[in-house]
Amino acid sequence: MARNAIARHPITPTNPKTVKNMLNCAALEDGEKVAYKYRGKDGVKEVTYSEFRKDTIYLGTALADMGMACGHIGCAGENSYNWITVLFTALQGEGVFCPIDKELPEGDLANIANHGDDDIIFCDKKREEAFRRVREQIPNVKYFVCFDREEDEGEFLSYAKLMEKGKALYENGDVRFCQMETKDENALKMLIYTSGTTGLAKGVMLSEHNLISLTYYGLQLTTTREVVLSVLPYHHSYETVADLLPSVHARNTLCINDSLKRVVRNMALYQPQIMYVVPALLEVVYRRMQAGIEEKGKEKTIKRAIKLSRFLRCIGIDARRKIFADLHAPLGGKLEKIICGGAPLRAEIADFFEDIGIIVTNGYGITECSPLVSVNTDFINDPRTVGFPMKCIDVKIDDPNEDGEGEILVKGDIVMLGYYKNPQATAEVFTEDGYFRTGDYGKLTKKGQIVITGRKKNIIILGNGKNIYPEELEEYISSIPYVLENIVYGEKDENGNEVNLAVQCAIDKEVLESASIEELTAKLKHDIFVALEKLPTYKQINTVIIRTEPFVKTTTNKIRRSKDGSPM
Repeated sequence: MARNAIARHPITPTNPKTVKNMLNCAALEDGEKVAYKYRGKDGVKEVTYSEFRKDTIYLGTALADMGMACGHIGCAGENSYNWITVLFTALQGEGVFCPIDKELPEGDLANIANHGDDDIIFCDKKREEAFRRVREQIPNVKYFVCFDREEDEGEFLSYAKLMEKGKALYENGDVRFCQMETKDENALKMLIYTSGTTGLAKGVMLSEHNLISLTYYGLQLTTTREVVLSVLPYHHSYETVADLLPSVHARNTLCINDSLKRVVRNMALYQPQIMYVVPALLEVVYRRMQAGIEEKGKEKTIKRAIKLSRFLRCIGIDARRKIFADLHAPLGGKLEKIICGGAPLRAEIADFFEDIGIIVTNGYGITECSPLVSVNTDFINDPRTVGFPMKCIDVKIDDPNEDGEGEILVKGDIVMLGYYKNPQATAEVFTEDGYFRTGDYGKLTKKGQIVITGRKKNIIILGNGKNIYPEELEEYISSIPYVLENIVYGEKDENGNEVNLAVQCAIDKEVLESASIEELTAKLKHDIFVALEKLPTYKQINTVIIRTEPFVKTTTNKIRRSKDGSPM
């Protein structure tokens, strides 16, 4: 059965070579098209591609006048139009763009700014206050440009004033920024710090060639839509490189979500056709939809409708959007596609959305690969895989076992230059013939799609020699309706050997309050046994723990694991 009848063919964009060329072409060819929509004080604001390009020129001209257009340009703040303007301005100059995780503690903000050699930092009001408190710890930063500040105050500058200055300079003939060109497409252009689930953050060095290759080849592999809702944090490579840059090259209208609490409300407002999400967010939407179906007593009705829809599709009739219009309405009514990445996705969630007429294409990436490695297409979409590798890379499985599983290695145009000021860590992740070691285990299907089986550092090796990928078991356990999150890990004996499997689960608050921990643990053990009963004996869970405290997470909502694989 064809998985989608409303899909559009992938476009074959021209290679823009540079970010400046990409934006110039968008402004020249589609200058009056709306590039961005966002909430302002007086309602929804719209910015055309022509206006956006001018804003980057004004800001770039001001930075050039300050001697900052060739420096390391940091940015920390909530998702906003101003944040995007700083991104595209920095990428068009001769400097390095350094996005900073807005959720970091103050000490880490200072550490990242110092290690990244930031010369100037753009920030919102909340982060301005944080930087003021750690100012003495970051002596090399020369200026802080504050989005919310109306007047300059010493080294803390007003973003609005800076834009006014740049506009005046440009209109009086200052073209220094406009004349800047990329001198070396393989030089450092973006410095992104990882937020790994274990270990310390490392600065990933990406070149303009990396960024443009991701944009160019990514749009060849996947399809896009006219209206995008931008949800994920901008400091993360998934959103910055895989969404913001391709949206300009594809001439989309990108709508900026101003708060995760208002995602559903903003979907109704902007009526997006496509979104980029992580599984945790899609899981929330899925659970809410299921709860709504159950609350209205429509479980059997929806199941019958899905069976009817599948039959109609078999004979060439796609009526999903009409049949399931009530389910589409809270999502804006026009959503056609969701691109999901950043963590494993439960296949049953993708299947449900597919059944009601929304494609969910699962992908795989890692910051060190700019970040996209592979993604399913609208036409060959198997959510049990993470899709086909980008055309500009070579993927191979290192030392595969009898099932074809091994570490995924990547080589090609999207692979990073290395870790900033860390040659030892860089050497450790590259093979002698130049392949990047992703640290993820997987295999390739006969069609060439990648299947992720687990993280190399999370693998559990039992005393009987059996290798277990905890992610596989976690996916099964996630199917239990009241289990919100879970982590599987190996229990060790007195000699440090992993002898049994354990799981810690965070469960629904209402369920948690409905009975004692002892009663709930007994119920959960039974439900986990049922969920895993088709798996071999050595994959069964011995110890079940219900957490009463939230899991410790990274700022990208991934659960942090200790070095032994257990949750922190």
